[in-house]
Amino acid sequence: MTAILPGGTIGILGGGQLGRMTAMAARSLGYRIQVMDPDPSCPARFVVDACFEGGWDDARVAADLARGCDVVTLEIEQVSLASLEAAAKYAPVRPNAGLMRIVQDRILQKTWLAERGFPLGEWRAVQSESELADAVSALGGRVFVKSAQGGYDGRSQVKIGFRDDTGSPEAWRLLGAKPCVAEKALDLDKEISVMVARAPSGETKSFPSALNHHEHQILEWSVIPSAVSADLEKHAQQLACGIAAGLGVEGLLAVEMFLTTSGELLVNELAPRPHNSYHASELACVTSQFEQAVRAVCDLPLGDVSVVQPAAIANLLGEVWLGENGDLREPRFDLALGVPGVTLHLYEKHKPRKGRKMGHLSAVGKTQDEAVQRVMEAKALL
Repeated sequence: MTAILPGGTIGILGGGQLGRMTAMAARSLGYRIQVMDPDPSCPARFVVDACFEGGWDDARVAADLARGCDVVTLEIEQVSLASLEAAAKYAPVRPNAGLMRIVQDRILQKTWLAERGFPLGEWRAVQSESELADAVSALGGRVFVKSAQGGYDGRSQVKIGFRDDTGSPEAWRLLGAKPCVAEKALDLDKEISVMVARAPSGETKSFPSALNHHEHQILEWSVIPSAVSADLEKHAQQLACGIAAGLGVEGLLAVEMFLTTSGELLVNELAPRPHNSYHASELACVTSQFEQAVRAVCDLPLGDVSVVQPAAIANLLGEVWLGENGDLREPRFDLALGVPGVTLHLYEKHKPRKGRKMGHLSAVGKTQDEAVQRVMEAKALL
């Protein structure tokens, strides 16, 4: 028997909101949970059995965490390969360092996808300021430039050729004069994602796709199911499952995709962990992404991913707590919770900052549109 049964201990590298929600699902299943995080008061701190304080590159602390665990997983890509390898000496690490090496570097990630025939938008790897200038010219003048390593939620990204008119030299400096990728700006119809769960046994299940809406490169709202056409859904599922199988994922893999106005479905980025766009799975699906993550890394049978009802989420950023002058204010959660079908999820982050995810609202509806309308109505009341 390879399954790690309830009563065992799961270690999570990262104690942010994703680690917190995974830990809560694991506790419901009867597991003990330990996390490692640079912040001793991280969101997961008060729902786990032990919290190890250590930075993402602290291999010693990662090893200490793993010593007391039956399996180790992660909730953030920034954990160093050295930390993953140190933890793997004491417990299985899922996903493993080999996969993370590919995913952590956007150049390696896109090269891996391209070499295996997965569809991508036009892009260039950039190693210098002059290469960036050449890439901008080759890609038509309007590009997104992203650091090869690190960055999420719009961080470590710069736009060139848009209204802000950032030039190549300035963009290169803003990104720290380090390797990056330049991506051609696309005419988008929709943004969707597909979450795949894959166990060490090889069992694989993928959730119905989610439809996502971003503002300033941060997810504003998301809804499950996406309501794309049956043919497009089938194609998206095939792409996501093919990538997960090719990488040998053990755990979760979120595959973000672009649908262009010309009908092309292109892979954007990969995230080997629970994903913001699948928070609504807690209300929409028989099995949430967080329970599925636990099942996958523990090699339990994967849960049913069928949609029970449409559900949407809206992110609550630090701005909700900040007044016009930056003064703290108390959001009107009582009014938001008066909207039918709405639920509140707060992450116990104590310092609101602009762009920082502090929580989310979720809502169910008879249709996808109704779920989105309800959750955005509730957010407006805050």
